[in-house]
Amino acid sequence: MADRALRGMQIGAKSLETEDGIVFADRQQRRYQCENGHVFAVTMSIDSEPPANWECRCGSPAEYLGDAEPEEEKPAKPQRTHWDMLLERRSEEELEVLLQEQLEVLRRGELRNGVAYRR
Repeated sequence: MADRALRGMQIGAKSLETEDGIVFADRQQRRYQCENGHVFAVTMSIDSEPPANWECRCGSPAEYLGDAEPEEEKPAKPQRTHWDMLLERRSEEELEVLLQEQLEVLRRGELRNGVAYRR
């Protein structure tokens, strides 16, 4: 007889009570970002302390972003090369003169093991 009384009902799936008069807890969204760049929000109570880490749906750990909006990433400065630093000290014309002087020393045979010997 008990089988007939619960026919068509899923146990625990739905409540037969209405939501009239029920006051829900205040909620807010907490933002997290994982190392793969996924940004997602988790709904929590206002009174709760957000955990520092949360597992992303991709499986990697995510860090709490705080209450502030995420900042735009500033474009990275291009790395200075040796050539850039050299051009800060000398002009290309000066470098061309130095190159010609060293090539002349090499052609005269005065350059040995990378060192120019002056007589």
